[in-house]
Amino acid sequence: MDIIYFLIGCSIVIAGLFLAGFIWSIRSGQYDDTYTPSIRMLFESEPSVPEAQKQVQNDDSCQENP
Repeated sequence: MDIIYFLIGCSIVIAGLFLAGFIWSIRSGQYDDTYTPSIRMLFESEPSVPEAQKQVQNDDSCQENP
């Protein structure tokens, strides 16, 4: 019977920790913007090109047009 009291106490402590974490996340603004992530995929973004490839592309374009 003592183990049941121990397990109930542990479960209440763990539930309290999860509640505290949830309240902390709400206060820190974790759930403020719920609209933008749903439409982010609709906007096209340019693929990032490494700086070395940009330099090679610029050199190639100069050679094609003398």
